[in-house]
Amino acid sequence: MTGPQRRLAANRLAPAEVEHLPMRPLWLCRRCGQPWPCGAAKLALLAEYREVPVSLFLYLAGCLHDAIDDLHRLNPSVTGSAADMFDRFLGWPARHTHVYRVSTTTAVSIEEASS
Repeated sequence: MTGPQRRLAANRLAPAEVEHLPMRPLWLCRRCGQPWPCGAAKLALLAEYREVPVSLFLYLAGCLHDAIDDLHRLNPSVTGSAADMFDRFLGWPARHTHVYRVSTTTAVSIEEASS
């Protein structure tokens, strides 16, 4: 087998590209090593749960619970504050999910309707 043929055979046997999933109990991204959910994971989650944003929040709330337990068990002094952990798991989708945003025109419309 020649060099190029060997590389081709190796590429066919290589595992599929690793997705941006959490590596527990460290809660780092398996692919890029950033704290999970990393930027790519956030984009993938927003796309996956586009039609059901409540399910995204439920999934991330479960991840938050597991991450707090795992990280506290590993090293209680570096788990992070509750506010930081909340923002890491649940704060970002609230900023990126239009369903939960209240615009000023919506607030004005509600006030006008109740008058």
